[in-house]
Amino acid sequence: MNSYQQAREIQGDMVDLRRRLHAEPEVGLELPRTREKVLAALRGLGLEIRTGESLSSVTAVLRGGGRGPCVLLRGDMDALPVTERTGLDYAATNGAMHACGHDLHTAMLVAAARLLAARRDELVGDVVFMFQPGEESGWDGASHMIEEGVLEAAGAPPVAAYGLHVASGLYPRGTFVTRPGPWMAASDRLTVTVRGAGGHGSSPYLAKDPIPATCEIVTALQTMLTRTFDPFDPVVLTVGSLHAGSRHNVIPEAARFEATVRSFSEQSRARLRETTTGLIHSIAEGYGLTAEVDYAEEYPVTANDDAETAFAEHVVAEVVGDEHFVRAENPMMGSEDFSRVLERVPGCFLWLGACAENTDPASAAMNHSPLAVFDEAVMPEGVALLVELAERRLAAAAGAA
Repeated sequence: MNSYQQAREIQGDMVDLRRRLHAEPEVGLELPRTREKVLAALRGLGLEIRTGESLSSVTAVLRGGGRGPCVLLRGDMDALPVTERTGLDYAATNGAMHACGHDLHTAMLVAAARLLAARRDELVGDVVFMFQPGEESGWDGASHMIEEGVLEAAGAPPVAAYGLHVASGLYPRGTFVTRPGPWMAASDRLTVTVRGAGGHGSSPYLAKDPIPATCEIVTALQTMLTRTFDPFDPVVLTVGSLHAGSRHNVIPEAARFEATVRSFSEQSRARLRETTTGLIHSIAEGYGLTAEVDYAEEYPVTANDDAETAFAEHVVAEVVGDEHFVRAENPMMGSEDFSRVLERVPGCFLWLGACAENTDPASAAMNHSPLAVFDEAVMPEGVALLVELAERRLAAAAGAA
C-alpha cells in the first residue's frame, strides 16, 4: 500500500482533528488549546517531543531505524483575527478563524508523523516535525522556534526542509504549485507619523495641517515606485491603515499611516528603505511639518532551492501524477516566515490547491477571507507528499554519504 492509500485510510482522523482545530482557533504565539490537541494526537507514536518556552510550539523528532541525516517538515498552527462567515457546522464562534488553512496544515503534519512512525524501521535517518505558532501578522514564530533550537532538535541540522500551504482559491483543487528560486516576497512594515500643529478647520493658514501632506506622501510613494524600480524586479507598497483627526471641523496635530512593502531582491529591499524614508521626510519638510518614519524588516524572501524544487516536482509526479504539479512562472507577493528556515536549510515550499468542490478557483474566496472554505479531500495528497519527501530525501542523502 502506497503513502497516498495509507493517508486515505486515516482521512477520518485527519478530518476530525482539523475540524476540532477549526472550531477553536487561536491567534499569535500562544496557542495552548491548539498545542494540547496536537500533543494528544502525537501521543503513543514514540516521538521525542519538546514544547516551546516563549511560544506554544511543538518540536517532535522521529528517530529512524538506520543512522543518517535528518529532514524537517513544517506545519503552522495559528489562526487570524477574522470573524468567520462560512456557515460551516464547525465554524469558529470566538472571533478568530482558520482563514488561511493552518488547521489543515497541522492535521496533515500529524498524519504524516503517524505514517512515518509506522515505517520508522525503514527510515535511514530522522524526521523533525515543526509545529509552529505565530506565522500570521508578523509574529515571526519560525524565528522564535529557530532561536529555541528547532534546527538542532535531531542533533544535527537538517539536510532539507519542506513546507506545504493550502489555498482556498487561485489554484485548481489537488494541484501542487511552486517554483525554484524566489517564490514569495520579502515583507517589511512602514509606519509613518506626520506631525504639524492643530487648529480650527475654518482657519487652516493658522495651523499646520498634516492631512494634505500625508495624502501627498501616500500618492507620491506609489509614483516613486514606478519611476525608481525595475519592473522586472517587482516591488509593492500598499497602505492598509490611515488615521487622522476626530471631528470634521478640527485640524489634527498628527496623521499616521501603515503600509506593507514587498520585494524580491536584497538590492531592492535596501533601496526601498532609503527611498521611501527620504521621500517622506522631503514632502513633510516642504509643508513645514515633521515626519517620524519606522521602517521595520519582517520576513525575508522565501527562496526555494533549485535541486530541492526539482526533487519535489519528481516526487509529486510519482506519488499523485505529474498532472497535479504546476511550476509557477512568476513568484507570489505574499510572504512567509518559513523563509527563515530556507535561509539556513535547502528546501522547498509548495502550495496545494484546496478550493471547494465545484468551485472556480479564480472566483473562490481566497485565504484570509471570512468566507474562505478549504476542501478536506486534498489532505491525503498533502500527507502523501510530506511522507514521501521525507523518506526519499533521507534515502538519497544516505546514499550520497
